[in-house]
Amino acid sequence: MSLHPVVERVTARIIERSARSRGAYLARIEEARLRGTARSRLSCGNLAHGFAASGADKEELKLQVKPNIGIVTAYNDMLSAHQPLAPYPELIRMAARNAGGTAQVAGGVPAMCDGVTQGRIGMELSLWSRDTIAQATAVALSHDMFDAALMLGVCDKIVPGLVMGALAFGHLPVIFVPAGPMPSGLPNKEKAAVRQRYAEGKATREELLAAESASYHGPGTCTFYGTANSNQMLMEVMGLHLPGSAFVNPGTALRDALTVAATEQALRITALGSDYRPIGHTINEKAMVNAMVGLAATGGSTNHAIHLMAMARAAGVRITWDDLDELSRATPLMARIYPNGSADVNHFHAAGGFGYVISQLIDAGLLHADLLCVHGGDLRQQAQEPHLDGTRLLWRDPPTTSSDTAVLRPVSDAFDTEGGLRLVQGRLGRAVVKISAVAAEHRRITAPAKVFDEQDDLITAFKAGQLEGDFVAVIRGQGPRANGMPELHKLTPTLGLLQDRGQRVALLTDGRMSGASGKVLAAIHLVPEAVAGGAIAKIREGDLITIDAEASVIEVDVSEGEWAAREAAHINTAGNQFGTGRELFAVFRQQVDSAEDGACALYGTLDV
Repeated sequence: MSLHPVVERVTARIIERSARSRGAYLARIEEARLRGTARSRLSCGNLAHGFAASGADKEELKLQVKPNIGIVTAYNDMLSAHQPLAPYPELIRMAARNAGGTAQVAGGVPAMCDGVTQGRIGMELSLWSRDTIAQATAVALSHDMFDAALMLGVCDKIVPGLVMGALAFGHLPVIFVPAGPMPSGLPNKEKAAVRQRYAEGKATREELLAAESASYHGPGTCTFYGTANSNQMLMEVMGLHLPGSAFVNPGTALRDALTVAATEQALRITALGSDYRPIGHTINEKAMVNAMVGLAATGGSTNHAIHLMAMARAAGVRITWDDLDELSRATPLMARIYPNGSADVNHFHAAGGFGYVISQLIDAGLLHADLLCVHGGDLRQQAQEPHLDGTRLLWRDPPTTSSDTAVLRPVSDAFDTEGGLRLVQGRLGRAVVKISAVAAEHRRITAPAKVFDEQDDLITAFKAGQLEGDFVAVIRGQGPRANGMPELHKLTPTLGLLQDRGQRVALLTDGRMSGASGKVLAAIHLVPEAVAGGAIAKIREGDLITIDAEASVIEVDVSEGEWAAREAAHINTAGNQFGTGRELFAVFRQQVDSAEDGACALYGTLDV
């Protein structure tokens, strides 16, 4: 199948735009490869430190002949998604020894949960955790002890941060090893209904906690299709997983078999062997196009309108929201997974999962199949499904039909002719809208602005009965430079309730909205943000705001003369500087680039 013309055009544009930066990146990682096996460059004292506590592996490491894997882990036992990673290092070490190699835990990275910090001050560290994870990954791999790496992480900022950090060592083969989703609990739609009743005062805190606990009930990733599970989709379509690894539940024999297989494969694809597959070659312009197409086809998280830009930059690739918008418009929406439907990721996986999605999109010319995938083949083989024959891990072809067309449909009979994300722009700037869960009748609004500087101010106004009639909630001062760009998902139940009452409501913000954003029209990640001179700071209470996702417009009905004469409102960020560790990230807020550039604070003036 030939490439879809839009995919071909956008890919060519990205390759041209990235020519200089990508060329420089490839030259850097080739220079690293040519320096030879890392451990051979260490002095005796350096090397002795590196294997002093390696026990049975010490002699093999001393000989410097067999490949050594560095493990970077996001394990902690507070978060359900990462708790299952606890036994992975020992399993990996055993598998490496059996396959003729060694493995060491190179380092750990933080793993915070947006579900725990949602609506709390800690959320102002959430975005910075991604860049911190990238730095921690680089620190872990900086010891020059490794020929390949395994990345153990799943959730929101963790996987993008691990990718960014690993790409700084782009000469190393890197495989991502997930933990899988928890089994299905209380259906997400029922949980959302209790949340909305609680916002309305019709459910008690005890009832809400019971519903939340029945939904988030055990080890594994949350089962809705938010940022964490969108991460797993990205790792599949970018070729960084063993095929079909994403949604195998924790604590199963198949899950363990995939972890062992990832270890064995990492040893095969080092520069010491004949099938060298470094991550810097796997992640290229085509892989980033695949990521954007996969995001659109599955109705994935809006957070990746930020993270993908940062991940691409780490590989010397330059992508924009225009690329994402154009690809999304050409990509049919194949999946309905909560919040875009009632099913969870376990139902999606059972219906055919990513294997079905990948094979369908390749056949439609919407994905690049010719990636240097870590499993040893190309993206066509990435669509295969893992299964056990006794204790033997095998792969089979993906299903050719969906087993549940209420959850997963073919390209030829998709839920929508285009994907879930759109760019909107106008005098107010540029923003992203996720439309996959927004009904057609709610995709356009013209209504007066109600302006707030904090999300809690909107909640207070709601409780005071001040949110009557149609309106666009303008939440400003929520960008990365202002306060670290916390997610504003706390607003979703309240705005959803108002919409259900018959009011026409929408959200406009320079902040982030979660991958769990749903049925209310929301123009988010607005650039420029208020504290960077963004026009959102000029909006006044009562201004008529238009958000039109169909026409790709955000506009304010104020004359040009009046608009030019208006002073921007002062955004007071004094309360966002200290407490809960925020003072430790002052330099991040000062150095960060825009949301469309990835909201990344790592590179300063470096042209990477």
